[in-house]
Amino acid sequence: MNKQAVLQMWDHFRQANGVGLRAIAMVPEDKLGSTVVAGMRTPKELAVHMYGQIVREIAEGALKGRITDESEKNEKQIAARLKTRADVLEYCHECWSAADQATQAMTDEKLNVMTDTPWGMSFPAFVAYTLMNDEYFHHRGQLYAYLRALGATPPHIWHFSENAEAFRPKSMASQ
Repeated sequence: MNKQAVLQMWDHFRQANGVGLRAIAMVPEDKLGSTVVAGMRTPKELAVHMYGQIVREIAEGALKGRITDESEKNEKQIAARLKTRADVLEYCHECWSAADQATQAMTDEKLNVMTDTPWGMSFPAFVAYTLMNDEYFHHRGQLYAYLRALGATPPHIWHFSENAEAFRPKSMASQ
């Protein structure tokens, strides 16, 4: 696996991320900290998990050669500091920016370095991007279930053209 291939995957993930951000923006302000489904994270905790652990920590960890689970250990505390939907979205954007910087800094050599994880396994760094993709879409699906339970219709999963400009397909970004 080389950087060019990872950047192609990352570009698709960038667009899917735009849909995820739109879904988070649809969670009613007064339901962000509510238990929507018994035994599961609140929408705010889910957003913190998706963007802190999955997006930022996996991308930064892949670059460093060691993925940690620090934000996952602190999700409830991080979520408690985020009071509004705007705060949650700002956190998500900060995590996205950090992950994007790490991904852009990745090299062919670093993509093939064995990467330690907190999950009892190691793998080449490029595998982290596949895991990130799987985990993100799994949790975005949970967010969609939350939205439906709250009476909202989630954004269509492939309507990237409706994303904020930074997350639209590149051919549409300036339209």
